[in-house]
Amino acid sequence: MSNACGLDFGTSNSTVGWTRPGHPAALLPLEDGKLTLPSVIFFHAEDPLVSYGRAALEDYLAGYEGRLMRSLKSLLGTSMMEDSTEVMGQAMPFRKLLAHFISELKGRAERAAGTTFTRAVLGRPVFFIDEDPQADRVAEQTLADIARDAGFRDIEFQYEPIAAAFDYEARIQQEELVMVADIGGGTSDFSLVRLSPERASRIDRREDILANGGVHIGGTDFDRALSLARAMPLLGLGSKLRNGKEMPSGQYFDLASWHTINLVYTRKAWSIVMDNYRDAADTAMLDRLIRLIRERAGHWLAIQMEAAKIALSGTDRTDVDLHRIEPELMLSITREAFDQSIGKLVAKTEKTVQDMLASAGVKAESVDTILFTGGSSSVPLLRQRLGELLPQARRVEGDLFGGIGSGLALDAARKFG
Repeated sequence: MSNACGLDFGTSNSTVGWTRPGHPAALLPLEDGKLTLPSVIFFHAEDPLVSYGRAALEDYLAGYEGRLMRSLKSLLGTSMMEDSTEVMGQAMPFRKLLAHFISELKGRAERAAGTTFTRAVLGRPVFFIDEDPQADRVAEQTLADIARDAGFRDIEFQYEPIAAAFDYEARIQQEELVMVADIGGGTSDFSLVRLSPERASRIDRREDILANGGVHIGGTDFDRALSLARAMPLLGLGSKLRNGKEMPSGQYFDLASWHTINLVYTRKAWSIVMDNYRDAADTAMLDRLIRLIRERAGHWLAIQMEAAKIALSGTDRTDVDLHRIEPELMLSITREAFDQSIGKLVAKTEKTVQDMLASAGVKAESVDTILFTGGSSSVPLLRQRLGELLPQARRVEGDLFGGIGSGLALDAARKFG
């Protein structure tokens, strides 16, 4: 059996894939038979139990006391990576939190495969951090160090959209020029690749990759934009102080961002909220904010907004039950309102694709296929705008959650044998 795997540590979900002689690349079951493990950790307050994935979310929603951590990948390359957070009354470095999750991911994959993985191809976004090459190198090195601490001896990296292209290539019959649109939880990554059954057997694929591009915008950014536009005004965002100035917005941005929600629960943040409360022209909406903070329901609200985003990818309107903020409080959101909230973010992804085509010297009409992958590629406005950029390309949906892991497994087989 192979001791090499492909590991996709995602902002929202993670997968591990492998290959065996005579078998196609396959993902390994990681939680109750499911092939994805949500990138979530929950530390229980009353005992040393640590929950992962869906179980972590279930424990949090069931009301257990503890600390929920999500979107940890977003910390890579940022200054927060060298900081700590409070877990069970003790300071825990964010680096150690990521190591907790990577080790758990590796262990689950090994138990499912019945073998030990010592070599891995890890997926990475085209840019961990936009327009900062040094921070990008630090992010990759940090992830490599964490993976080695987890027990991987030999580590290679592959761009996530290229991995998705390899997975798609295993199913085509003729050569295609493909633009891969990988819209994940934390980044939007694009690659322009020549694919064919004949090229698939090559170990060195560098000449087949015409261009890569990426921007630090993904599904969690769509969640935040929707929350700031529709939910946070119900908690006082945009309201006025008695002096006529607008309510400070820092706590609302923290509350709307998955990886900073826990900052709202600190003593410093609470002091700021109470100062704002005393200065508010109308305290009714801040009463809701205070209730949310006291119940530590910030992640619960983020989950509701994420669910609304997903619902609005398939319907023109959805209703969000916000009873934990206030009994019988409902929020109705239309597709149009969602589109307006994410319009600037989508425009940045469009610009990224346009720049990538220009850098490759490729005309839009030359692209045969747009391959959509990543859970957030289902957002209708995003698909519409990217389709308009490449009007002659056929649109194909890959495996939204597993394509990268399978492609990384294929790449591991090429690189490690």
